[in-house]
Order: sequence, then C-alpha cells, then structure tokens
Amino acid sequence: MCLYGSNVHGVLLQTLTIFHNGYYNRSYPCQIIFRFGYRIQIKRSDLCLKLNVLQIIDQEINPYVDKWEEEGLFPAHKIFKILGNAGFLGVNKPVEYGGLGLDFSYSVAVAEELGNINCGGIPMAIGVQSDMATPALARFGSAELKKEFLQPTIMGDIVVCLGVSETGAGSDVASIKTKAVRKGDEFVINGGKMWTTNGTQADWMCLLANTSDGPPHKNKSLICLPMNLPGVHIARKIDKMGMWSSDTAEVFFDDVRVPCKNVIGQEGMGFTYQMLQFQEERLWGVANILTTMEKVVQETVNYTRQRKIFNQPILYHQVVHFRLAELQTEIELLRSLLHRATALYIKGNDVTKLASMAKLKAGRLARELGDSCLQYWGGMGFTSDVLVSRFYRDSRLMSIGAGADEVMLSIICKYMDTLPKK
Repeated sequence: MCLYGSNVHGVLLQTLTIFHNGYYNRSYPCQIIFRFGYRIQIKRSDLCLKLNVLQIIDQEINPYVDKWEEEGLFPAHKIFKILGNAGFLGVNKPVEYGGLGLDFSYSVAVAEELGNINCGGIPMAIGVQSDMATPALARFGSAELKKEFLQPTIMGDIVVCLGVSETGAGSDVASIKTKAVRKGDEFVINGGKMWTTNGTQADWMCLLANTSDGPPHKNKSLICLPMNLPGVHIARKIDKMGMWSSDTAEVFFDDVRVPCKNVIGQEGMGFTYQMLQFQEERLWGVANILTTMEKVVQETVNYTRQRKIFNQPILYHQVVHFRLAELQTEIELLRSLLHRATALYIKGNDVTKLASMAKLKAGRLARELGDSCLQYWGGMGFTSDVLVSRFYRDSRLMSIGAGADEVMLSIICKYMDTLPKK
C-alpha cells in the first residue's frame, strides 16, 4: 500500500521496501519494461511515488487551487510541510539530511505527477524548493550548511527561493551586478534580484553574487542568505500574466551581512554550480509540463466530443481530431527525449545539449498546444473558468524562465560547433 503521512520518511521508505520484497526477487532491482507506451526500464517504486503524490494533490492541493489563484498566493509553508513529511522535497537528496537518497529519475517521476495540479504556479514553486535551489547545496555545500539550510528545506520546515535573475540580467547570468564584498569573516551584499519565485514567503535564498572582480564566469559564488537579515527588503510582489498562485518578488539588498562560511562549495565557482543546477531545473520543468499538456489535450477531447457545431461534435471534424493527434504525438516524442536525457544524466553524462533541446521543445510545444486547444474551446476558452485558458497563460513562461528559447538555441549551437567564431 502507498501512503503519505506524518511519519516523515519512514512510511515511504518502508513502502518502497514492501514493493521490492513483495513483488520481485531481491537479485533483480525491481524493474519493469513499460511506461507510457515507451519501452524503457523503470523501477516499480516509481509507481508508489506517483500514487503518493496524486493522493496529496487530490486531497491537499487541487480542491483549493481556484481560491489560491484568485488570491494570488498559496500557503507555501503548509503545503511544503505536507510534501516534506511525505518525502517529496528531497527525493534525490542524501538520506542523512532527510532525503530519500534515490536517483534523479525519481525526481522526474514526481515532477510528472505534479503536473496533475490544476495550475502551473504551485508545481513551479515546489520545483524551486525541491530541485532548483538546492542541488548545489546538496552536492557541494559544507556539512554545517546542509544541516542548517538543506535539511529543514527537505523537511518542509522552511521555504527557499533562488536569487539569480536581475532587472538587467535574466538569461545572461554572467552579467549579474549584485556584489558580495568580503569584510573580515563576513560578506557585505548590495544589489537586487528580480522574478524571485517564493520570494515573499521564503526563509532563505540561494543567492548568486559577484564575490570578486575577476572574469564573469569565475567571480561568482552561491551563498545561503537568510531572508530575515537586516537590509533584505521585499520591494514588491510582482503582478504576472500567469502563474498567479505563485508569489514572485523583487528583492533588494542594502549592506546585508552574511558569514563567509555561508558560501556553497568553493568561492568563485558559483557560475559553474548554477549552470549545473540549471540542468536539473530544465529537466524537472519539462517533466512537469508534459503531464499538464497531456491533461489539456484530454480535456479538449472530452469537450469537443460533447460540444456540437453544424449538427455534429466538434471532435468529428477532421481538422480537429487530426490536430489533437499531432499534438499527442509531439508530447510522446518530447517524453522520449526527456527519458533519454534523464537516463544519461543519472549515469554521470553531460546532458547540457539534450536538456537544452528538451527545454526548447517543451516551451514551443506548450505555446503551440495551448493555442490550438484553446481555439477548439471557442468562447469558453477565452474565460478564466477552464484549465486550457489557465494553461495558456501559465505555460508561456516555459520559453522564458530558466533560460529563454534563444539561449537554449545558443547552447545547442555551441555543442554543434556552429556558432560564429569570435
């Protein structure tokens, strides 16, 4: 049986063991060869993870999504604590800090199921907490930092945000201006961050700042920054086109003092660490939006089957059912790319090119799918009462956040060696 509850990680880990011992010989790592019609090896425990996530979504999240969308905020501390108790905020993080110690493919499985949430903002906020702001800390941070920041983040006791983008530096990460100047055993931080997901509710920030005047790819560090320090100012909660239930903040730093020991890993390696974090962020984002796209297509099938025009269901018009078939095919092709990239990633390969391709394709497909499906809903699609219109608004961010489409193309071209020589 798959359950989530207050027994922190014991429930889930015990369930995984039951699945293993109950259905498979110990000599074989509980693998099957079927998933979403695509022949790849997966672990049976993926299914248990998915069932647990769905239970939480159905009971604790989806019944309240419309209310949170209207209010422009969801209770991050409450939801993250529920997810933390069930083990979903540290699926691939070290066991000694409260994680489940599984590989990244399990995080992808969870991300796919979180796509069943009836909006884009809440899954995005969860992804920041679990797979976007913490990979570098888990991999390179000191034991002291992991104890202070990583463990309570995994448990859902505190909320984290990621401070990378600035007003004049979004996808061009090397151009950030926020400075952290060393004074004794502290850094004094001045500057600001923009588009900060979870920013108004966060207890700490994984901050990228310039810690020296060296070359732009070697002068940056990631710093664990408590948000309650003097000099940290939440300038405003940004009003957005979509992702309404996710709070997005503009944050300023005015002589904020942080201990030098709060630097994650090696000083000056922040740009490299953040590029590594982006790989997991991009794969996670692709996995998450796949499920939502599939859900939008299915809801469109259901609507066009019962809605009639010219004395027959809209779905029966060839242009409609052919288009939906094309979109479903594109979803499956993207899923195959995601699974291939994930399989290579967990084996230690550089998947920068594949992750960039998947991110690029996901953003473009989401825009194409949202536009096509909304068209078949007619006037209903232009209201805010249906999932397709919410997806149309929310999914536009996929081609902008975590690296714009044009940046993904540049990365792909770099790996293809087709960029003009300087």
